[in-house]
Amino acid sequence: MRAFLLRLAALLSLALPAQAFDTNARAAWVYDVATGTVLMEKNADVQIPPASMSKLMTTYMLFEALREGRVQMDTRLPVSTKARQMQGSTMFLNELDRPTVEELIKGIIVLSGNDACVVVAEGLSGTEEAFSRQMTEKGRQLGLTNSVFTNASGWPDPNHRMTAHDLGMLALHLTQDFPDLYKNFALTEFPFDNRAPSNRFNRNPLLKLGIGADGLKTGHTQEAGYGLVGSAVQDGRRVIFVITGLETETARAEEAERIVNWAFRQFTMQTLVPAGQNVLEAPVWLGTASRVGLTTRDGVNVLIPAGAQDQVKVEAVYDSPIPAPIAKGEQIGRLVVSVPGAKDAVTPLIAAQDVPAAGFAGRMKGAVMRLGNKAITAAGL
Repeated sequence: MRAFLLRLAALLSLALPAQAFDTNARAAWVYDVATGTVLMEKNADVQIPPASMSKLMTTYMLFEALREGRVQMDTRLPVSTKARQMQGSTMFLNELDRPTVEELIKGIIVLSGNDACVVVAEGLSGTEEAFSRQMTEKGRQLGLTNSVFTNASGWPDPNHRMTAHDLGMLALHLTQDFPDLYKNFALTEFPFDNRAPSNRFNRNPLLKLGIGADGLKTGHTQEAGYGLVGSAVQDGRRVIFVITGLETETARAEEAERIVNWAFRQFTMQTLVPAGQNVLEAPVWLGTASRVGLTTRDGVNVLIPAGAQDQVKVEAVYDSPIPAPIAKGEQIGRLVVSVPGAKDAVTPLIAAQDVPAAGFAGRMKGAVMRLGNKAITAAGL
């Protein structure tokens, strides 16, 4: 493979990454979904007590049961004595209740109901212990390699652990795997049977600020501190973030808002190569055409740090000339965007059209031209 430096200066004004965000959180992770860029991380792979933020996995399991048809929104589940005895934040369920799946979803997301989590666990798996094992297994399937679940609610347990990175990836899965059900995370209020008027509001401090926030879950225990798995969308760009270990509820709210503003103001997304547009024309060897367009499948988007001055390096890496025949969509090489201090962004380059092999006369002409070029090169002309 040979690298060819592309002159895309007119498209680029990228440079060093933006100044790092100095967070007060004990652990944090900030992620730009469109470009797959980690904007900031702090102790992101250290196992922490996730508190109620781990209810996101309980919710994922319930969403999956809905998708597979094992339950419906109007399915009613029984409430055990164990569920009724749950402390902390609850829906105030009792053994006479038969809440619907829809009510339980809102009870978990909006009210952070520990009792609702036990009802779901027992309703889907028979026991909370079996459900917890299934949560851990599902987490592994989703790539949450540092998460272990021992209960459905996030109730304090020395073996119940996640990482900020795993929490963020779980949030990403929820947005992408269940786009319709995900809308429940934006609910600001759920007055279930008017049993707990003071506990009917969503604790997510960002939902009413008008900054595009639409999820996901707060958490708090004495050991974990105050945390939030959040997400916001502005101008079609989604950012997911995790913070935990804050000392107060106010500190959590202020830090969450600060992170959202930083993520959207410090970085802007720019399209380097629109989908379907050729990056360059590459020479073809012994084909019916002398050149072939090289493009990308979905275009190339990058994040631009605010105030950047130095240009990045953009290289097309491929063997030249490209021997025919060439099939449309065939990977020919790769486009490498290098930003100092950041991981290279690599995108496959594919052929924009078919180029059949030339006939006998065309091959002879190409061979003669190639020999002539080699002769000129050898003579130093």
